Amino acid sequence: MTSHGKEQSVQVAVIQAASVPFDSDACVDKAVRLIGEAAATGAKVILFPEAFVGGYPKGLSYGLVVGARDPAGREEFRIYFDAAIEVPGSQTQRLGEAAAEHGAYVVIGVIEREIGTCYCTVLFFGPDGSLLGKHRKLMPTALERMIWGFGDGSTLTVVQSPYGRIGSVICWENYMPMLRMAMYAKNVALYCAPTADDRDTWLMSMRHVALEGRCFVMTACQFIRKGDFPETVRVSLGDGPDSVLMRGGSAIISPLGAVLAGPNFEGETILTATLDLGEIARGKFDMDVAGHYSRPDIFQLRVNEEPMDPVISKTGE
Repeated sequence: MTSHGKEQSVQVAVIQAASVPFDSDACVDKAVRLIGEAAATGAKVILFPEAFVGGYPKGLSYGLVVGARDPAGREEFRIYFDAAIEVPGSQTQRLGEAAAEHGAYVVIGVIEREIGTCYCTVLFFGPDGSLLGKHRKLMPTALERMIWGFGDGSTLTVVQSPYGRIGSVICWENYMPMLRMAMYAKNVALYCAPTADDRDTWLMSMRHVALEGRCFVMTACQFIRKGDFPETVRVSLGDGPDSVLMRGGSAIISPLGAVLAGPNFEGETILTATLDLGEIARGKFDMDVAGHYSRPDIFQLRVNEEPMDPVISKTGE
């Protein structure tokens, strides 16, 4: 530990595993087990993929065409909606207990339900088991917009830790330059990027983020097969139950773009690395895009972090 009370290094883990789609209790059971396995490696920060609890519905169309919906698709959405979790709730309680049991920060993708809407959300748990905050995906991509609501600026969350600030940007949110800049301005040290993007280009993007933000990047993607989905839903991708729908590609990257672990495309795994936290300051020596490498006289970004509620009730004065 340094003289300022911050740690000099930290062991981290990235979970690459399939969720149990449309079964949140089974997802939490698996997450609790994997938290224990990751913590056994010495990891103090553990990242799960996007939509790990509830599931990422890869290959589902919900019977959507422009101008029409079909009854089977409405039923598929009902099943998905019922598998989404409330935050906080019984499932978040169990995840917090697992984080506390192992004294680790846990960052995990979930499908959150509020009123009649699902959100693609990341939850942050502290080593004492507390739910430290959440981030709702601001911009669902393509057909995701039909099943998920849009987050607002009130959940651009970063959490304090002895290893620096931990934040999360989900999947193709990472292609929103202004969102990245907002996170860099929050001085994120451990930039968590849970994703469903398993393309070869994803690692290049994550290396760019690490170099641009001079932060450590942890990215987690599921490794999931068609047969992992229940027979009650129609999965249009893949020729059979063994068809791989998401092949992983999870990785850990340093502030100067070095790949410390991964990418892995072989199956379920836990990637680990020991991070030298001094690499952040060494990287910012010549690049701090929210500081000395900015030009606020030419470019400025305004960020609205107020909650955007559709109904605002006023009480009597």
